[in-house]
Amino acid sequence: MNITINQVLQSYIDPLTASEYAALERSLLAEGCRDALVLWNDVLIDGHNRYAICRQHGIEFKTIQNTSFTSLDDVMLWMIDNHLARRSVSDFQRGVLALRKKEIVAARSPAPVSAQDAPDGENAPKPPMSTREEVAKAARLSSNQISQIEKIQKAASPELVEAVRSGTISINAAATVASLPPEEQVAAVAGGKKLLRQAAKEIREQRAATRTPREPKVHVSQDTPETGNEPWADNAAQAPTETERLRGEIASLKQRNAQLQAENIELNQRIAALIDAS
Repeated sequence: MNITINQVLQSYIDPLTASEYAALERSLLAEGCRDALVLWNDVLIDGHNRYAICRQHGIEFKTIQNTSFTSLDDVMLWMIDNHLARRSVSDFQRGVLALRKKEIVAARSPAPVSAQDAPDGENAPKPPMSTREEVAKAARLSSNQISQIEKIQKAASPELVEAVRSGTISINAAATVASLPPEEQVAAVAGGKKLLRQAAKEIREQRAATRTPREPKVHVSQDTPETGNEPWADNAAQAPTETERLRGEIASLKQRNAQLQAENIELNQRIAALIDAS
């Protein structure tokens, strides 16, 4: 039987960890391949890991055809929905899959009708999966998490993406660290989970310190006219600029310290590599 592996479709599958792959391998060796592999013509669309293990050990397997698809996009959407329904898929991967679904649906949908071209008294219909809320619902995540995943996809280095995919760092922290230059992201990842968390914490502190403070709310009775000489007027007009400035300097120094620690780790790794090479 000729089975084709489509690399684009295979990329939709979150790779198993070493322990997960070993557990699946033990199960197949002990019990055989009980679930049939799913094909679309000769293209494998479900069961990639089982297929690889069965071929490696000569384990027999069955196949079934799914004839409901008319295009590769249909297959992609089916695979996405199939993986979104699985409990083992991480929050990050579900968000990535839902965003991929949004792209496919948008490409298949007709051009949106403008308000001017819509019939009188009717609102122009919105294409499906066009809002962040709809994407979040499909992924069973919050809109804020989808926004963070979009930021990670746009700005994160490959090393940082792998860290959040493997669970070394949370989606929230990864989106924060993604605001650093790529080389600093790589250095933070090289420093491990502790340094990643510290970098995210210090970036948040720096943002909080540089954020413009809100003016204090002052309750004024509507029955009492303001003269400008009220005892609270001077205090309300003064913003704690010196305190905020000092906090900003402290946060900046902490961030610089984290960067230096990351550089020190990288230098030690290079020295160790040179020693091994000699």
